[in-house]
Amino acid sequence: MSSLSQQPGGSDLVVRTADGRALTGKSFGPVDGNPVLFVAGAGTGKSMRFGEQMLDRAHVRLLTMDRPGMGGSDVHPERTLASTAADYRAFVTGVLGAGVTLPVVANSQGSVFGLAAAAAGWVSRLVLVSPADEVAHPDVQAQVPEDAARLAQLAADDPDEAARILGAFTADAMAEMVLSSSDEADRRFYTSETFLPLYRRSLAEGFANDGAGYVRDTLIAMQPWPLRLGDVRCPVTILFGARDRSHSPDHGRTLADRIPDAVRQIVPDAGGALLWTHSEKVLAAALGQRD
Repeated sequence: MSSLSQQPGGSDLVVRTADGRALTGKSFGPVDGNPVLFVAGAGTGKSMRFGEQMLDRAHVRLLTMDRPGMGGSDVHPERTLASTAADYRAFVTGVLGAGVTLPVVANSQGSVFGLAAAAAGWVSRLVLVSPADEVAHPDVQAQVPEDAARLAQLAADDPDEAARILGAFTADAMAEMVLSSSDEADRRFYTSETFLPLYRRSLAEGFANDGAGYVRDTLIAMQPWPLRLGDVRCPVTILFGARDRSHSPDHGRTLADRIPDAVRQIVPDAGGALLWTHSEKVLAAALGQRD
């Protein structure tokens, strides 16, 4: 099958919402490839991607988007979980046309937005890679460190104060936190010359507008999720690295139990960097294939 491939670094995309806001994103891989939407993790914008060297062979067009307030996407003054999922839908419609359903891969803190999109009914298959838990859920709160549970409670009780605390966080602090909480193998990957520049560029996008988008993202993720996970009817795969000790205290077991027919896989030789170190497995799951 012939394909028209894009330049390294992807092609820039801009979609206008019905209320006139700009949503910026990128497209990677063959422009006529099977589309897959990627929802990036905490504080990272449209440049973040995975499996770029495999997209031509897999015939996949990977779409990414700056969430409102990140990168070049305009701030949404009253952004919610539902409005963010709706913006992802508007972005996909603007790029691919109306009525398209497609697989979604969501990573880390971005997983709540992938779940919201799936619950809205326009996702054909959902892959959650190293997903962050709903920290406000009682079964999760009992397992997480005390400081995480305390911040989640503050996000629910006094979101303005929680936003003030989160607003002091920076892109450099995020990078340091990720590196310090990773094991040696993940740290080697994160600091490699191929990944670290990409991560820092994506963080610069994610912390644009003085971190407003990152703060809003994190409040949404830490507050109780206004989602009925039973409404998620598409196939769901949850992938966790066995060495991952930062994204979930039980490697997503509690989350998987709340989603109808979700399949959870623990990858023995992976850690928190599973999305990038095992990209072929992630793409296979997104396409409904056995890797």
